[in-house]
Amino acid sequence: MSSISSVILQATSCLCERRGCMQLQQLQQELQQRCRMTNEDFIYIIHNCPQRFLLVPDGESYSVVGRTSLRLCGAYSRGERCGGSCQQLHLCRFYVFGNCRFGKGRKLCKLSHDVSSQHNAGLLRECTLHQLQEDELFLLLLQNDPQLLPEVCVHYNKGSAPHGGCRFQDSCSKLHLCQHFLQGVCRFGPRCRRQHAVDQRSQSVLEQRGLSRQLIRDLPVIYRNAQHLNTTATSAAAASPAASPATEEICLHFIRNSCRFRDSCRQVHFHLPYKWEVYDGRCWSDLENIEEIERDYCDPAKTHSSDYQRVDFVTMTMESMPVRRLSTVSWVRRPPHYSLTTQWLWYCRAERGGWLEYGVRRRPRFVSKAEVDKLAADLRKCSG
Repeated sequence: MSSISSVILQATSCLCERRGCMQLQQLQQELQQRCRMTNEDFIYIIHNCPQRFLLVPDGESYSVVGRTSLRLCGAYSRGERCGGSCQQLHLCRFYVFGNCRFGKGRKLCKLSHDVSSQHNAGLLRECTLHQLQEDELFLLLLQNDPQLLPEVCVHYNKGSAPHGGCRFQDSCSKLHLCQHFLQGVCRFGPRCRRQHAVDQRSQSVLEQRGLSRQLIRDLPVIYRNAQHLNTTATSAAAASPAASPATEEICLHFIRNSCRFRDSCRQVHFHLPYKWEVYDGRCWSDLENIEEIERDYCDPAKTHSSDYQRVDFVTMTMESMPVRRLSTVSWVRRPPHYSLTTQWLWYCRAERGGWLEYGVRRRPRFVSKAEVDKLAADLRKCSG
């Protein structure tokens, strides 16, 4: 595992141990105690891994919320068949809740309790979550997967206490919690007339649904984290058109025919790990014969393509029009087993012409007797 992947995993573990969220400075200090991490590494993962970490303003500082795109497979949970290339976890939701009644008796649960099954292990490894403890993974899923958390009663938050506008009152099957508290903006604090913790009535309802007591105690914090994640996702969707990718990276999962986001994916969907485009003043469009352009680009001796569409690799232009090359994510940001990531190689010009790969040791060149004699003669002349 690369150093960056290791830091990402350790950071995720730290967050899950602290109920999914930590102060930014506290997280940095914790990581520096756990692993060899530079300040540059920490800045990199926080600012360049938005799919794993969400920065939330918290007074004069920031908090970090753990993030993942993994979800439980709904079809599997309902006992239905799903596609062979399913990119969602096959797990019993009550096992995730920590209180599956079939897991403790003689009768076995029909759904999987095995996080390390072949299907689940592959997904966890792809998302760099494979070394998390089960309780850490389950907390991360709970605050990210909206189908797992019980619904908060919106009517309870309207009208006067103790039940607000909820006509079901004590028989309501939804949670009675202060919505402003979950959003982190309740101005009344401990003096609020609405619930900031799970009361006895709600606890009984949740236990009947299979949630463990430990999870129930942590629910207000998990809901608050989920609120931050959901608000950010909604804002991002409203701010940018769904058709335009948010990054210039090519989606690895699409190349392997396994992208779960499909048309809403924030990365570029293309069948190759590289893509050449030209800007005509209005938009970026695909260049032709990109395999030939890529082959020339990978040859350090060439400064332009040999195709009729002459691309200058130094200025990255074609007939004065800007050209760009899109590629998959860098190999240093993914575990070693990932295929089709981008790895850059550097070359230096050799003394006798040609190019040598930088950092690769070369076998020493054999020096002939004639060259030794000539060198000795030159030295004698200099000393004489």
